[in-house]
Amino acid sequence: MKTIKLLFLFLLSITVLNCSTEEISNQEINKNPNFRVTESTSNFSFRESLDEPCTSTRLMAGQNYDAGTVTVDTDGVDLIIRYTTNSDWSINATHLSIGNCGEQTIPTTGAGNPKIGHFEHGTTHATGVNIVEYYINKDALNDLYCFAAHAVVTGPNGEETAWAEGFDFGGNSWAMYVEARQSDCDVSGTNNSGPAK
Repeated sequence: MKTIKLLFLFLLSITVLNCSTEEISNQEINKNPNFRVTESTSNFSFRESLDEPCTSTRLMAGQNYDAGTVTVDTDGVDLIIRYTTNSDWSINATHLSIGNCGEQTIPTTGAGNPKIGHFEHGTTHATGVNIVEYYINKDALNDLYCFAAHAVVTGPNGEETAWAEGFDFGGNSWAMYVEARQSDCDVSGTNNSGPAK
């Protein structure tokens, strides 16, 4: 039933707006059954059917450029981490590491810099992509979770590295990670706030 609901939403977005969306094979990215990713060159997304994202932060490119946003939503089954660029930017590649805060799940070097090549999820994208969505089964995470969302983007001045704006890793790079709560994503309209697991 969960798969049918997600498939219906996916097909509806393609049919109604005739956008170019492609689901990328999990085998290209990782072997985790709790994960999948899609990419799009359209401005339509699941976000438009909801009032506000659970979490929203800027996608910062080259430390100084606001290249877009990284948001978190839920469809009731998965957390949806969405990279969306501004109109003059596109996404060439994305890397995502996500896990429970305090468990040090984001791979880092001894100096505290993230090891992007060791992130659990990542892939390259077709030319002109401006929306990338990662779906992570929400049952795999506690209420309080952390993620590092990295991208390679192209903008008015060429290719740049980009991060979802958040907390500094503490190393000698400008890489950042985000702390968020699943209880901020309550789709039933009730407040599930409480202590983190």
